Amino acid sequence: MLPEHELYDLAQCIKEFGQKMPIVLDPDGVLLDGRNRLAACELAGVEPRFTTYTGTDQTAYIWAANVRRRHVTEGQRAMVHAMVLAQSGQSLRTYANLHSLSRTRLSLANTVLKYSPDLAEQVRDGKLRLDAAADIVRQHNIKAQRVKAKHDRLLQHAPDLAAQVTEGELTLDTATATLDQRLEDEQLRRKVEEIDAIRRADRDPGPALTELADSGDIDWQQAHQCAEDYITQRQAAISRDRQRLAAIADSWATVRNLACQPDSLYTHQVLDGLTPLAHELANRLLILVAEPETADRHG
Repeated sequence: MLPEHELYDLAQCIKEFGQKMPIVLDPDGVLLDGRNRLAACELAGVEPRFTTYTGTDQTAYIWAANVRRRHVTEGQRAMVHAMVLAQSGQSLRTYANLHSLSRTRLSLANTVLKYSPDLAEQVRDGKLRLDAAADIVRQHNIKAQRVKAKHDRLLQHAPDLAAQVTEGELTLDTATATLDQRLEDEQLRRKVEEIDAIRRADRDPGPALTELADSGDIDWQQAHQCAEDYITQRQAAISRDRQRLAAIADSWATVRNLACQPDSLYTHQVLDGLTPLAHELANRLLILVAEPETADRHG
C-alpha cells in the first residue's frame, strides 16, 4: 500500500481527473490488482471502476502487475523479480536476460530470498532497503560460517566436547576455550618432554618436569617456564665454558714451553705468582704435557 499522504494525493487526483486504470478482479470477484486505487476511490467518494481478468495464470498476472508499479523502488522491483524467478524454474542468467535485468541486483535479491524469506518480504513491502537486507544476510552467514567452523574443529579434535555442545551441556564458546587449553597443554607437554630428554642426557639429578605436571604439583605453564629457564641457563653455561676452553687453547703454547723446562727459574717464578688453585692447575697441566713428550723420547 502507498503511504498515507501518497494515497491521499491519489484520491485527490481521481476525484479531479477520474480513475484512469480499472481495478482488476478475478471471475469470482476477488481483487487481483488495484488495492491503492480502490482505497483512493473510497477516500475520494468516487464509484470505483472494475474489470475482470480473463487469463489463465492469475499468479503471473499479479507478479507482473507488482513489477510495473511506478512507486516501487529498484530494490523492491528486484525482489519481486526474484520471487517470480523462484516460481519460474528458470536460471538466474536466463531470467535476467529475458527481462533485461541487472544480474547483480537480481542475484542480491535472490540471496536475501534464499536465506531470509522474512527479510525478503520486508524488502518487497518497502520496509527495508535491499542493500540493508543483503548486509544483514551477509553478516548472518558469516556468523553461521564461524559457528560451523568452531563446531567442525571440535568434531575433529575433541568429539567429546562436541557431543556435550550438542547435548546442551556446554556452550560452543566454553567448549572452544576448553579445546584451546587442551591443545596448548599438549603443545607445552611436547616441548617439556624434549627438554626433559636433554636434562636426562646432561645427567641432571632433578625430577622430570613432565612427571611433576602430570602429578599436578605444577601446571604445564609452570613446567614449560622451568624448562625454558633450564635451556637458557644451559646455553649460557655452554657459551661460557667454550670461551674458557678457547682461552686455554690460545695459551697452550705457553704451557708446552713451561713443560719443557719445569725446573727452570723462569718456570718457578711464573708459578709462584699464581693463586694456590691456579698453581695446582698449572702443575697438573705441565705434568700432562710433559708425560707424552717423555714417552715419545723413550720410544
